[in-house]
Amino acid sequence: MSTIQVFDPAMCCSTGVCGPSPDADLARFATDLDWIGSRGVAVTRFTLSQEPGRFAEHAAVRSLLETGGEGALPIVIVDDEVRASGRYPQREELAGWANVDDQPLVVTDEIVRELAAVGAAVASNCEPCLEYHVAQARRAGIDSAQLVEAVRAAQAVKDTSARAMLERASRVLAVETSAFFRSPESLAPESVDESCGEGCDCASPSVTQSVTLAARSSECC
Repeated sequence: MSTIQVFDPAMCCSTGVCGPSPDADLARFATDLDWIGSRGVAVTRFTLSQEPGRFAEHAAVRSLLETGGEGALPIVIVDDEVRASGRYPQREELAGWANVDDQPLVVTDEIVRELAAVGAAVASNCEPCLEYHVAQARRAGIDSAQLVEAVRAAQAVKDTSARAMLERASRVLAVETSAFFRSPESLAPESVDESCGEGCDCASPSVTQSVTLAARSSECC
């Protein structure tokens, strides 16, 4: 089994999607590493700001840093041989160096299960579930692009049902759906006939009436 070691420059994380300015090249490389890891290649990454000792311990990495400084980073080593320095290689290069065939991922029951679990986590707004199943999906060989699509599909389902509920509520309440996106204070109050006397049903409901109405409405659920 081949091994790939990546020595990254100082950064907060290696995904490329954190922070105010996502790094498309870094995000692409992270996806490629997920892919090649799913093909049986052992992948490890080290970050200069978090694990400087690893850089000092590796003779080839230390030599490149002494001659090129931090501009030599990232450094990619495959089977103890430096293959790239100062850039993130493409998937085809990684596959060639590690002797991995660039074949489509075979869909297994585990992949189907984890993609479904990611979608269910989004649908149920369960953050711990999402984090757990994304990690499991990556181990199964599912790349970031496929996970993004699973989340997008799940959110689309949520949005569709939410819109349907608002449309239903607008019919029940006889208002436009836009009313649900304004503060209650911005809605015009209902007109009340000031000529009505005390106890008139056309006036605003009393506290007792409101409680009674609330109790009745709760019976439906």
